[in-house]
Amino acid sequence: MDTPAPAVPPYHGRVLEDGTYDAIVVDADDGADAGTVVLHLAVASGAHKGEVVTVTAAGLGRDALDLLAVPATIVVVDGAPAVSLEG
Repeated sequence: MDTPAPAVPPYHGRVLEDGTYDAIVVDADDGADAGTVVLHLAVASGAHKGEVVTVTAAGLGRDALDLLAVPATIVVVDGAPAVSLEG
């Protein structure tokens, strides 16, 4: 009998260590699933300044184009990012 492949965690390509990061949305696209948006966030300070992190967000209720240049905060806990957007 075949053994099922292990589930891939939603954020398996860790770029950021646990912590809080200031960022800005540099690109945003509608996600593959209804109600999701793919955010490309540039880290604005610290050791990762200038790195771009891609996160898929659900339930924002905002158009992807309206999110361009919006300041954000990325909080990484146990390797999983959460994003808060201003405005």
